[in-house]
Amino acid sequence: MSILKIEKAGSPVLKKVCQPVGRVDGRLKALLDDMADTMYKSNGIGLAAPQVGKDLRAVVIDVGDGLLEMINPVITEREGSEVDSEGCLSVPEIFGDVERAACVSVEYTTRFNKRKKLRAEKLLARCIQHELDHLDGVLFIDIAKSLRREEKEE
Repeated sequence: MSILKIEKAGSPVLKKVCQPVGRVDGRLKALLDDMADTMYKSNGIGLAAPQVGKDLRAVVIDVGDGLLEMINPVITEREGSEVDSEGCLSVPEIFGDVERAACVSVEYTTRFNKRKKLRAEKLLARCIQHELDHLDGVLFIDIAKSLRREEKEE
């Protein structure tokens, strides 16, 4: 497993609409492993494939409930609305207030090629929306109501 380079705002790959994953194979599983290692090493709670330079619809998330890997995820339902602070590994030291759905339902494929459905709320719902935005070339700074610079605590 490897720690991957995280692309920063301004990188062309972060502005692309990513390609669907055609096949779950060993290379994709290795990428998911490396993405998880990179996310944990960087003290993040989510990481999308374009953030590590890969034009693929895949994300890893861990908001404290264990690792969640999503391949070709699609939000099928959104409910409510909340504004809260967000940051991003691709936009270091910048935080912003972003309006998101309070609850989402998402369908995705697992690394075992099984289709799953998940209903998420609170931080998990926010993180899913944030990471799936990356798959469509959207950064939180593109949709934030306000932005501020803060140094991250080590």
